[in-house]
Amino acid sequence: MRFVGTLMVGVLLSCGRGGSDRTASGEPFQVRFVDVTEEAGITIETTSGGEEKRYIVEAKGGGAATFLDYDDDGWMDIYIVNGSRLEGFPPGEEPRNVLYRNNGDGTFTEVTEEAGVGDAHWGMGCTAADYDNDGYTDIYVANFGPNVLYHNNGDGTFTDVTEEAGVGDPRWSTGTAWGDYDGDGDLDLYVANYVNFDVNNIEKYRKVNVWRGIEVMAGPRGLEGAEDVFYRNNGDGTFTDFTTEAGLTDRLKGYGFAVLFADYDNDGDLDIYIANDSVPNYLYRNNGDGTFTEVGLEAGVAYSEDGREQAGMGAVFGDYDNDGDLDLFVTNFSDDNNTLYRNDGDGFFTDVTFQSGLGAPSLPFVSWGTEFLDYDNDGWKDLFVATGHVYPQVDQYNFGMTYEERNQLYHNNRDGTFTEVTEVAGPGMQIKKVSRGATFGDYDNDGDIDVLVLNMGDRPTLLRNEGGNRNHWIKFRTVGTRSNRDGIGARIWVTAGGLTQMREVYMGSSFLCGNDIRVHFGLGKNDKADLVRIRWPSGLVEEFRDLKADRLYILKEGEGIYRVVKFGRTV
Repeated sequence: MRFVGTLMVGVLLSCGRGGSDRTASGEPFQVRFVDVTEEAGITIETTSGGEEKRYIVEAKGGGAATFLDYDDDGWMDIYIVNGSRLEGFPPGEEPRNVLYRNNGDGTFTEVTEEAGVGDAHWGMGCTAADYDNDGYTDIYVANFGPNVLYHNNGDGTFTDVTEEAGVGDPRWSTGTAWGDYDGDGDLDLYVANYVNFDVNNIEKYRKVNVWRGIEVMAGPRGLEGAEDVFYRNNGDGTFTDFTTEAGLTDRLKGYGFAVLFADYDNDGDLDIYIANDSVPNYLYRNNGDGTFTEVGLEAGVAYSEDGREQAGMGAVFGDYDNDGDLDLFVTNFSDDNNTLYRNDGDGFFTDVTFQSGLGAPSLPFVSWGTEFLDYDNDGWKDLFVATGHVYPQVDQYNFGMTYEERNQLYHNNRDGTFTEVTEVAGPGMQIKKVSRGATFGDYDNDGDIDVLVLNMGDRPTLLRNEGGNRNHWIKFRTVGTRSNRDGIGARIWVTAGGLTQMREVYMGSSFLCGNDIRVHFGLGKNDKADLVRIRWPSGLVEEFRDLKADRLYILKEGEGIYRVVKFGRTV
């Protein structure tokens, strides 16, 4: 892996104004999220069908992105997928995906054309990972139509290798995720598909549903679902459809959205979770022999606490209670709650949504992108949820909800509960848009997590975190040698001041998005990590002691700390 350039990071001066506002634990709330989209130079306006949203395909996508370091200079760049409309566009006028290069000064420059990644299909989601272990980050785009794999050439350009790689599923794809399920050292790919929607037979989908007494677009119930597909990496730049052989046949033809690879049962291999819209969610347990068994019902994550199918849109794994195993959060539709499943550590989960404080505040909102992020670096994972309705008609009625909605931020109270802090979290959190995907990462390398929210028919919202770096932090970039080059699936434990946190390296989360692949831990007032332990996908375990805070550590499998970066210089 190359690591050229330096991280010329200045310490961001916090502008926190929340001195009179306090969290549930009594501490002053001093973090503000500020909309810096315009000054950052992000100008794309995404397209997704017509304004009336008469068909389901118009209401779901064209609003996803990933943070990635495509030029390997240590700064997170941004790739954003665009949509289309059913009647199409004149040749040469089609909306295209865009790639923004991070200039290292808080601004971005669009480099789509020179990079060769301006796909003009109706984009739904994307993830970025080094699928061929050559040290450069590649891009996979999930479309309403043929998917696209861009191979990074290592010189700032990409090549469309979809056909030769064999991953161009032509159906309506949504969420994607990467993980080495069989431990052979390269990344496999899971692609969720949604509905079999034929634009050449549009009359078939013109029927309507009735929601709260008003006529709205049809679906997904009543429409034919599309089966998901799982691609095994052959290690030579090509993939094989291994869905059936791996035991991943989509038996219900579920309306798939978010896809997650994670080791939920702590046995050292990666399992798969699929958030399905309006049908039971799937949890595939890795059997360790190249196959999976679907255990969603018995594990307690297929339905809500009271046995209902939910909308299943966005999803994320994270150890919110710092007990050493991965809990699960799933976003859902309005008039229903988002769902927090606490991992009981024995292969089962318990729905703790309402006792955690996350149930009631979510009821009026249609929720999408989400992440467990420690926005204030106190060592406890907080929660962000992007929201936005699917029916423009709601603005004509007094339903207590609107088409454009305000996103939500929840503070972790460190006792198993959360408190919504949206109103005191700065002007960026007061913005109302029709949001979908959200991607998370430290784009300005100042030591706290920022958020990029994708909005339908509008510009994205880049929310800069101001004040999160008042507490200490530590960050890791994993470089596999025996394992896959990105170290996806590696598990890292950090102990500081008596508190042990755990995170996994992953690519694919939120709602149809990918995040900054670097693993971030807040350390609170502790100026070092007493112990860092990493378990690589190969099974190799390495430990490091007394690592100074406020640094990025590049860990190379079998070689320990490869490089340390702090505020503009390698140390």
